[in-house]
Amino acid sequence: MEKYKVLGLMSGTSLDGLDLAYCHLWLNNGNWEFSIENTKDVSYTEKMRDYLKNAIHLSEQDHDQLHKDYGIWLGEQAKSFIEQHNLEVDFIASHGHTSHHRPEEGFTFQLGDGQLLADGSEKQVVCDFRTKDVSLGGQGAPLVPIGDRLLFHDYDFCLNLGGISNISFEKNGERIAYDIGMANMPLNYVTQKMGLAYDEGGKLARTGRVDRPLARKLNQLAYYKLPYPKSTGYELFTEEIVPLIKASGASHINLLHTFIHHNCEQIAIEIHKHATKQRSKLFVAGGGALNHFFIDTLKEKLGASIDIVILSKTLITFKEALVFALMGVLRLEGKINVLSSVTGAREDSCSGEVFFPKNS
Repeated sequence: MEKYKVLGLMSGTSLDGLDLAYCHLWLNNGNWEFSIENTKDVSYTEKMRDYLKNAIHLSEQDHDQLHKDYGIWLGEQAKSFIEQHNLEVDFIASHGHTSHHRPEEGFTFQLGDGQLLADGSEKQVVCDFRTKDVSLGGQGAPLVPIGDRLLFHDYDFCLNLGGISNISFEKNGERIAYDIGMANMPLNYVTQKMGLAYDEGGKLARTGRVDRPLARKLNQLAYYKLPYPKSTGYELFTEEIVPLIKASGASHINLLHTFIHHNCEQIAIEIHKHATKQRSKLFVAGGGALNHFFIDTLKEKLGASIDIVILSKTLITFKEALVFALMGVLRLEGKINVLSSVTGAREDSCSGEVFFPKNS
């Protein structure tokens, strides 16, 4: 029974930082099993956060430079983590950081040059998991549902509350998944205006009240009416949501409260639409699972028929890095790791580019 030892790297749209998860993955009687052995969260400096956040506006030359700089930085972080814990690593699976995501135009881009990451870490690298699916007419997202299917099949629904909220479930023998809408992205935007990195546990949001005019406008966003498969990104936030925030006149506290209620309403609508059992189990991961007010509000909106399951803080925080480690394993085994039922592509694919360190 072969055990893969993989370092998964993940940077999400909430721009909190880089997640590193050293994972063991193996097949047991045809089912994938895992353990998360070591983890690290590297917070971005303000300069790095701004650099990544504004990547969408960079010239082609400056964007290419950021792609290289970020790849070198990822290599440094990976090498330091491996040496610090004296880890035996077969390869690195890197999501990178999404700077552009316009699948309707056939384009997506994840920062973090794979060759420079391989050279800096002195390890084989699998990265760029989205591009192939987009070339096959897919959304290139969400990708985590392959992990939901293979690692978390005990749950009826898997919900991720990162910068964006996305849902994954089985329907008629197919995995269905899509981005519901925003989650932490607007919350982090507001708290940064308050001089805070985030609202710990949702304590501030809990003290606010719903701004009805803003909630009404948010509920009317055209994205919610689109059929799945669908995915969204930073573009929707900057082009449609930020202008609503600026025009609302609501206090920071009320903005936080309003966005949590809005997010939970939209999530509840989608889950109730697809729930077929009298009682369903919903597994929640991502940073939003640590926001107690978010989870309390979600329980209230979902009602008694949906049981929310929150596992260890390690799994909540590093689930996506774990899934990209699994996707890297599947890529090297030549197995499907991106599902067309999720992305809308013409066919399932085995996705990811492979790089070897130059001195290997």
